[in-house]
Amino acid sequence: MAILPILILGDPVLRSPQAEVDEITDDVRRLVADMYETMDAAPGVGLAAPQVGVPLRLYVYTYQDDDGAPWRGVVINPVLWMKPTEPGAPDPDEESEGCLSFPGERFPLRRSDDVLVTGIDLDGAPVRIEVDGWRARIMQHEFDHLDGVLYVDRLGDGDWKTAQKIARKRGWGRAGQSWTPGVDDIDA
Repeated sequence: MAILPILILGDPVLRSPQAEVDEITDDVRRLVADMYETMDAAPGVGLAAPQVGVPLRLYVYTYQDDDGAPWRGVVINPVLWMKPTEPGAPDPDEESEGCLSFPGERFPLRRSDDVLVTGIDLDGAPVRIEVDGWRARIMQHEFDHLDGVLYVDRLGDGDWKTAQKIARKRGWGRAGQSWTPGVDDIDA
């Protein structure tokens, strides 16, 4: 296993719809193992293949509730259904999220509270994940990556402008920029 570089806002692969996984090969299995290691090292709660420069529709996730129950997995070729998002401004304390491809920042973002994700796992077995709360947020965030959407694209006007200023200040927005967890000094 290896820790992979994570692409930063501006790389074209982050802005493109990704291709379906046609076959679960040893290369796909190795990619998923490397993605788990990278996500854990970052640390993060999710990581999509395009974030590590691989244009495929798959992501890994991990989360631990306050009760200590671990929740971890991979979804290949996911399909997402969600309840409509509640109207109103997001709560900065309860609804802020970050992204490993926009490292070191968090912004409030309203998301659906309930989702259903289907797909397959590494064995080709069907996956059905019906979750709410933070788990639903993780599923939506990672799914967005597979369609070329970053969470900063969904921010309200004021936060979107702030995110754009941060990106300019840090010199982001060009192809080929990345950071490697455990190597680069980035507060993700």
